[in-house]
Parts: sequence; C-alpha cells; structure tokens
Amino acid sequence: MSATTTTAAAGTIPAAATAAAPILSVNNIEVIYDHVILVLKGVSLTVPEGGVVALLGANGAGKTTTLKAISNLLGAERGAVTKGSIVFRGEAVEALSPNALVRRGCIQVMEGRHCFGHLSIEENLLTGAYTRRDGGAAIKRDLELVYTYFPRLKVRRASQAGYTSGGEQQMCAIGRALMSRPKMILLDEPSMGLAPQLVEEIFEIVHRLNADEGVSFLLAEQNTNVALRYATHGYILENGRVVMDGPASALSANEDVREFYLGVGGEGRKSFRDVKHYKRRKRWLS
Repeated sequence: MSATTTTAAAGTIPAAATAAAPILSVNNIEVIYDHVILVLKGVSLTVPEGGVVALLGANGAGKTTTLKAISNLLGAERGAVTKGSIVFRGEAVEALSPNALVRRGCIQVMEGRHCFGHLSIEENLLTGAYTRRDGGAAIKRDLELVYTYFPRLKVRRASQAGYTSGGEQQMCAIGRALMSRPKMILLDEPSMGLAPQLVEEIFEIVHRLNADEGVSFLLAEQNTNVALRYATHGYILENGRVVMDGPASALSANEDVREFYLGVGGEGRKSFRDVKHYKRRKRWLS
C-alpha cells in the first residue's frame, strides 16, 4: 500500500477495474441456519477488481448473512452455504477457514465494530497483522500508513479503545482490517450509530483507500443515500433475494429506490407503508 493522494471523484472506479475480472463472484448461493431456516435464496453478485459495491436493503434483508457467507463466519452461528459457489480472486473459497481467507486478502469489518475494549487503539490495530509473516518493519510501515488515513487514531493511539467514541472505534476497526494488507474489505453497516458528519468522514476515507490503495469494498448498508454516492454498483436485497441491481447512478434515479429507500416520492406516495408490497415487487421483478 502507498500513501499517494487522489483526485478521483467519489463513485469512480479506476480504469483498470472496469476491464479486469471480478475479484469476487457470488453465484446463486443459499444459506440455511440450524438446518431448517432458509435465509438467502439464490443470491448472486460480483465485485470488480478495485470496485466499491453497495449491498442495500432494510434490516433483516440478508445483508449481514451475505457478508458472513463470503467471509466464512456462518459456522459460528450454526449457518452454512448449502448451494452455489463463492469465488475470490479466481479460487473457490467456501471451504476455507476465516483466517485462511484473510491470508488470501479478504477480511470483514463486523457490524458494531467489535474493538477489543481493554486494549489500546494501537494494540487493536496490531492485532490485524496477526496473519502476516513479513516482519516487524513492514508492519510498522503499514501502521504509520493507517495513521495517515486516520490521523485521529494517531492522537488516540494510547487510549483504551472501550473509552473512545463510536466514530473512533469504527475507524479503528477499518484500520485493523487494513493491517492485514487486504485486497478486499467486507464492510458491514459502517454508518450505524454515527452522526451524519462522521458517516461522511468514514465514507470519504473508504473512497480514498479504494482510489489510492486499490482496495475493493463490498458495503452492506441501510443508509442507501450515502452508499449510492460512494459506490459504483448496487444490489438491493429483500427477504434474502436480490430484487434489483445496477449502476449506483441508475439506482439513485430509479423511482422505486427513490421512494422506498431514499425517502423521495411523488405526491401521496411518500411513505413505504402507503404502497402495497406486491405492487412494488411486481414492478421490480417484471
């Protein structure tokens, strides 16, 4: 990773990303919990090399389950991918352990941040390098690089993480992921519980990491408005299925997306509850 600056506009994929093979392909996967509860029903998506893709939908739509299926964290919750395939950098990864997947360059930042509250910010960051075997000097260089993207963390480096703000903990969680030198980060609900100004700051840093360092992102996010401003492509999940996908600009302009996820609608149709669910489904799936 290098700390070069960028002049790319938010939401712009580097030119190389548009021609390259996808870094991630999720192909028609189904996920079942406790052997009986079907949560994902034939979900397919792709993330281009160097891209930022948004996974959108209401709470309970299946966004977090999709990320955990990719990162192989379902087993801890009695879940499993029972159909389909997940290919990361040309390799099927369904059978890999989570730490083996991290070594291959894919890591998840969990919803709720999950920092180690009793450790300092810097100690938290260093835990992200536990899979690396390239020596202390390289780890120290990357730690300083993380501090260039998150200067607030450098100021708070000795502070106990449990006593820092929600925004600082989210920065710490992303920085900890960066310490593994990832090719791709699965970022789950980065805006949760944060003030709007901090949300913008977090997404600006995500954009810089994508443009400067070439890190690909798959963002699971309920804040559709901000996610579509920084992503290049989006998928909308509903009840465990992808009901719509397309370029972020097209989704932002779509009447249904504007009405039900961005809070913008025609006269008399400004509330999600005012429109019958089956009509919305019929328009999206026809």
